Amino acid sequence: MKQLFQHAANTDGIAVRVAVNFLPEQSRPQDGKWFWVYHIRIENHRHERVQLISRHWRITDARGMVNIVDGEGVVGEKPVLEPGQSHDYVSGCPLTTPHGSMEGFYTFHREGGEPLEVRIPFFPLAAPATAG
Repeated sequence: MKQLFQHAANTDGIAVRVAVNFLPEQSRPQDGKWFWVYHIRIENHRHERVQLISRHWRITDARGMVNIVDGEGVVGEKPVLEPGQSHDYVSGCPLTTPHGSMEGFYTFHREGGEPLEVRIPFFPLAAPATAG
C-alpha cells in the first residue's frame, strides 16, 4: 500500500514528510486513551551526507497541555543519509484527549560536524467522531 504523506516541510534541502493515522484498536476512549501512529520519511536533497543526531517534539493535547520530548536519534537509530537517500520510520503517540497535535525538529550533523536544525511539520492528531 502506498503511504499518503499529508504533511511536509523542507529545511535547507532536507524534506520531512508525515502521514498520521488514528488507531482505534490501540485506543480506549472509555478510559480516556487515544492512540495514533505516524510514518515519517526524511529525504536528503543536499549535496552532502548528513546524520540525524536528535529529535525534539512538542506534543499538545486538546486541553492545551504541552509535552516536550527530547531524545537521541529516532526509534533507536541515528541514520546517515547520503545525497538522494531517504529514511523511513514509524512511531506512535498516545493522548488523553481525542484531539491534539505534534510538531518539532530534528538536529542533523553535516559532514563537517556543523549542526543543522530541520523542521518537522505541524500535524494534527484527530480521532474520528464516534456515533453516540
